[in-house]
Amino acid sequence: MIDALIISNIVSWIAIAALCLIVFALTRQIGLLHERMGPVGALTVAKGMKAGEALPPFSFPSLTGGQVEVGAGTNASKSTLLFFLSPDCPVCKSLLPVIASVRSREASWLDVVLASDGEPSEHQAFLRNQNLEDYPYILSADLGLTIGVSKLPYAALVDERGTMVAHGLTNTREHIESLFEAKTRGVASIQDYMEQEQQRA
Repeated sequence: MIDALIISNIVSWIAIAALCLIVFALTRQIGLLHERMGPVGALTVAKGMKAGEALPPFSFPSLTGGQVEVGAGTNASKSTLLFFLSPDCPVCKSLLPVIASVRSREASWLDVVLASDGEPSEHQAFLRNQNLEDYPYILSADLGLTIGVSKLPYAALVDERGTMVAHGLTNTREHIESLFEAKTRGVASIQDYMEQEQQRA
């Protein structure tokens, strides 16, 4: 009986030691994987404008009043985040609190403009329901086509000179933040930055 208990105890300690080794190995592998993974950036698309190109000047009436001017030669004092959305896009709606947070936090250097296309009446109802009356809200298929918007939600960051900084699909807060990181680092996208770093290594 005592021998059986001793053997059982030994087996238990061996099992515990083995589990500790397995957990240690998994932790190490997760750490290595984390190092290899680059930061998630806006999902860039091949078509459309390239970073560094001048956005042609556009002028639109805003559904919320006033005129919105974007692009080269508009004498903007701030950079502009163009957020393309649609009333029937659930992901777009889920990102509106993020857009509000970004607009408030980055107000010293950034203007936020909401953009879409379609019938004004549909968008008027949408902006009322979502409390977007204090945002510039423009409708233009041409603007989206010029930039290369293919799916929603989509965002484009244009600097105060009207130059395209970065643009891409933005399904999360991290995607939107990556556009600002691209501006800070002077690259077209976070993916480009990681590729440059790997080439230097």
